[in-house]
Amino acid sequence: MHGLPVKNDPAEPLRILSLGAGVQSTTLALMAAHGEIGPLPHCAIFADTGWEPRAVYDHLAWLRSEAVLPFPVHVVAAGNLREDLLDGARGLRWASIPAFTRTVTPAGAPIAVYGEDEDGEDVQIGERVLATDLVDVGMIRRQCTSEYKIVPIRRKVRELAGLTGRHSPNHAVVEQWIGISLDEVVRMKPSREAWQVNRWPLIERRMTRWDCLRWLDRHGYPRPPKSSCIGCPFHSDAMWRALRDHDAEGWRDAVTVDRAIRTGMRGMRAELYLHRSAVPLEQADLSTAADRGQQDLFANECEGLCGV
Repeated sequence: MHGLPVKNDPAEPLRILSLGAGVQSTTLALMAAHGEIGPLPHCAIFADTGWEPRAVYDHLAWLRSEAVLPFPVHVVAAGNLREDLLDGARGLRWASIPAFTRTVTPAGAPIAVYGEDEDGEDVQIGERVLATDLVDVGMIRRQCTSEYKIVPIRRKVRELAGLTGRHSPNHAVVEQWIGISLDEVVRMKPSREAWQVNRWPLIERRMTRWDCLRWLDRHGYPRPPKSSCIGCPFHSDAMWRALRDHDAEGWRDAVTVDRAIRTGMRGMRAELYLHRSAVPLEQADLSTAADRGQQDLFANECEGLCGV
């Protein structure tokens, strides 16, 4: 099945599915395999950052196995994000992740007090002394998505379309399928390049992530794991808890990288952290409201119909 040619008819656009191996893109690929969405893609592309959870790599291997998808899945990479972060901690080049910064102004330090002049402009009107430490949490810019996902996928797409080293045509020769569901509609963005158009088949069918999960269940397919880097700073506390409680190896790895990036990152003066509270990951408060004594009213609501 995977020996099919990438493209048979030079007049038709090259249809490429962007495969993240999460719920939506997996559902999209399998629906295409079932003939529920068409025409059939010529191939799929998975961009490997080198730092996905083991469960994602296992799921990807299943998708690439015989008799699952009737089109090939190409795996591309632009390096190993984890190793590149550790290199960055040694002063080498690194692509920044959206890590959090922590800046502390100590108690007793004078800080400016501002007011407005007669023109409504801010002006300093005095100073005050801090009674306690002032902690400011920020976030640095994100380069990782572009460097480890967008760029290698684009390079492979151009190769498959025969555009490597050539001028780009001013008409669409590639149709890229993107697994964004209806509940993520704000993430839809048109292609910036004339030679490629983006398509969102799940949105065409008005499918949400929940609809994708139900489709997978109905067809007896395994539910895909969450597809994201092990140490992604965008993780919610629930995702960090799941990593800590169910993937000991991944949790240890995230803690190791979190410690490594604290100081010494090339071009950074502030300390860096993976958790949004800007404290060491192993010290972050990942407790739930129930853990903190707050009653969970959802399970006790009167008719059991809310949120379904």
